[in-house]
Amino acid sequence: LAASERDEAEVSPSTLYAVAAAHEGVPFVNGSPQNTFVPGMIELAVRTNTLIGGDDFKSGQTKLKSVLVDFLVGAGLKPASIVSYNHLGNNDGMNLSAPQTFRSKEISKSNVVDDMVESNSLLYKPGEHPDHCVVIKYVPYVGDSKRAMDEYTSEIFMNGKNTLVIHNTCEDSLLAAPIILDLVLLAELITRIELKKDGEDAFHGFHPIAVLLSYLTKAPLVPGGTPVVNALSKQRAMLENIMRACVGLSPESNMLMEFK
Repeated sequence: LAASERDEAEVSPSTLYAVAAAHEGVPFVNGSPQNTFVPGMIELAVRTNTLIGGDDFKSGQTKLKSVLVDFLVGAGLKPASIVSYNHLGNNDGMNLSAPQTFRSKEISKSNVVDDMVESNSLLYKPGEHPDHCVVIKYVPYVGDSKRAMDEYTSEIFMNGKNTLVIHNTCEDSLLAAPIILDLVLLAELITRIELKKDGEDAFHGFHPIAVLLSYLTKAPLVPGGTPVVNALSKQRAMLENIMRACVGLSPESNMLMEFK
């Protein structure tokens, strides 16, 4: 807060919006990769019990990556190299042409595979990760029609190689707009859900850092000590089971024991 009052250059406009939202008790969802949720901002949100969520909308290439890497690792294939290239010409592309902004985007796009790699200790040794390169270029002519190209090279049986190459052309803003609507609806709903654990006397809301919004974001913001889950199917299952609990249904385990 003192840095904001001094108008320090390091305090981004998005952080100022987040601080204002926390003071007003209004939920704030960060849809871009910039460093909005600095430690002081997160501390303020927790102290005021104001919902915050983020970071960076998950609309195209990263959503596909969170599905495909989960599939490859689960199938026993070992992704060894992941190369992602994008070019686009809208304001997002122009902003990402700045090195410091691109670095934030590169981190949010790259970290999406971490927990899926760490989940399989048979394929990956401790600390081992696939080579992962992300490139984003600004091409004004293509406007909102973003091009995304990916190459996934995996190690398979008998030292073989398996390569998947994917080309995706998408309208960037048309993919992002429904995600914004869903995030607004979910954020408002989360503020109305209350729960209590065994032994607790009073109901209370969820933690202000909204883990439930991770299904729609590239770099899920979580409370300290909480594992980060990037696999899309697990994120969706978490959200669905919370909704089932709200209407009195048991969680969906997919065991189908009644048919065994």
